[in-house]
Amino acid sequence: MIDESTTNSEVVLEVEDLVVHYELKNETVKAVNGVSFSLTKGRSIGLVGETGAGKTTTALAIMNLVPKPPGVIKSGTIDVCGYKMLELKPKQLEKIRGKEISMIFQDPMTSLNPVIPVGDQIAESVRLHENVSASQAYDRAVEMLELVGIPGERAGEYPHQFSGGMRQRVLIAIALACNPRILIADEPTTALDVTIQAQVLNMINDLKKKFGTALIMITHDLGVVAKMCDDVAVMYAGRIVEKGTLEDVFNDTKHPYTEGLFNSLPDISKKGTDLKPIPGQIADPTRLPEGCAFAPRCRYATDACREKPPTIHQISPTHFVECTAYDDPGFHIEGWQNHG
Repeated sequence: MIDESTTNSEVVLEVEDLVVHYELKNETVKAVNGVSFSLTKGRSIGLVGETGAGKTTTALAIMNLVPKPPGVIKSGTIDVCGYKMLELKPKQLEKIRGKEISMIFQDPMTSLNPVIPVGDQIAESVRLHENVSASQAYDRAVEMLELVGIPGERAGEYPHQFSGGMRQRVLIAIALACNPRILIADEPTTALDVTIQAQVLNMINDLKKKFGTALIMITHDLGVVAKMCDDVAVMYAGRIVEKGTLEDVFNDTKHPYTEGLFNSLPDISKKGTDLKPIPGQIADPTRLPEGCAFAPRCRYATDACREKPPTIHQISPTHFVECTAYDDPGFHIEGWQNHG
């Protein structure tokens, strides 16, 4: 276990060459195809990409929650606070989930037990990981509810008695009840209206700072990333195609897919102009091409892109891009200095 007195530069999560497939009767879904990244104490990273990019499967693999079958973790290593997640038995994982690493899932109604009061659900997590009495655990549950903006007296109420935004707050209270070192938030505001989204994101940010928690924010929303994250990993077809600090990726965009994501955003300063969606459909994970999976949609693609897997290029000490076009020293993307 990692010492609390260590510095914020300490690595709390290390994912190396993670490959996850869903092996179905007639086909294999290649959901994650060699993902690697790390996270240090108190820092936040955004996993960004379209639906089907492999973001949620990556998160489930980190928690060792990939459904088996059909999910199979084919290769890779995941180190959470010194624990090899893929080598642990179920009882060992129970001790780590919630204590060292927690996850906020997308849909609170499928994550909360409908027949147990929310206070008891939070207290259950506390009792599992802390050496406290039932009454102390319940007191902690009430404290956590108040911390996320829900009156403590509502601890005896059931999930259906809360609004969508309130249920999401309950999930955050459960996730943070034991002060985990790492928090994974999987599209935590997708089902909420814009006003409530902002409140929930502000709350996650405040609690992250209060507890010094490292954060993985899974989203397709670049605005959320800009608000919440220190670092960004852009995913496409189960691979990280661009990775760097927020400033690297937003102000010095290097991958054509990242360029396409920014291009497709509305610009209120240019009213009346058409959006520029990325052409085509996201790559079919059951039939990935030999070369770059983004090549069929990429305006820069060459024969080399279609014929061989992309190579990783280091742009700076913190900025990496996986793109065959950078094998040509003269290749660059124009006009991407204005996102910041």
